[in-house]
Amino acid sequence: MSDSGNAGELIALALERAGVSHLFTLNGGHIWPVLMGATEHGIRLIDVRHEQTAAFAAEGWAKVTREVGVAAVTAGPGVTNSVTALAQAQGGDSPLLVIGGRAPISRWGMGSLQEMDHVEVTRSLTKKAVTVTDAEDAYAIAAECVRTALSRRTGPVFMDIPIDVFFGAADYPEATEHLTPDLGPPPDHGQLAEAARALGEADRPVVMAGGGVWWAHAEAELRELVEAGRLPLIVNGMARGMLPPSHPLYFSRARSRALRE
Repeated sequence: MSDSGNAGELIALALERAGVSHLFTLNGGHIWPVLMGATEHGIRLIDVRHEQTAAFAAEGWAKVTREVGVAAVTAGPGVTNSVTALAQAQGGDSPLLVIGGRAPISRWGMGSLQEMDHVEVTRSLTKKAVTVTDAEDAYAIAAECVRTALSRRTGPVFMDIPIDVFFGAADYPEATEHLTPDLGPPPDHGQLAEAARALGEADRPVVMAGGGVWWAHAEAELRELVEAGRLPLIVNGMARGMLPPSHPLYFSRARSRALRE
């Protein structure tokens, strides 16, 4: 491997070091460097027929694996076609990274092919939306985007790269410590004690679990809690499946009636 590469190769290296194995995409001229970089770094390309499919497939991958799902889409309509998946990921806390191509910086404001400000479009739907304006920053920004998507509270991130920046060269970095997700503060023991007290004093306690249990890999702890306390469990979102439907403490279709009672 060379000691340097273009921004697409650097982004692919950051993805590889973060454990990304699949990149969902629809081939487009504005994103060729990252597609070539992904191939060089052993990331499997899943080339679909519409950017909406690529982004939703990446979001689905995140839901199933609890890893970051990554999609690469071309500039302009490629990015706008991914917006609904970003909104879905925001609502479901899915760690999704959408990488967009962009018109060259040197031609911004001149009506370049598929030119638009993607960051303004995606900012309200993401934890972070950023444009890479220097190839030297490509690796660090890509790594930080992965980290942001996976850090609590998990969610979608968007980054785009102008095509002239994509082909800029920079050295491969050594450090990878910034790839580690931020898992958030440790549990507050006072709040835990208060929750335990409330459960112990309740006449008819019920546990309601949502997607946060799934993203925290806490399904074993949830099961231990409800079984130890003989607590009925009602689930929603990505918490579905935490207990099998046959489990005596699992409530599903009867939950509305059970809560009323």
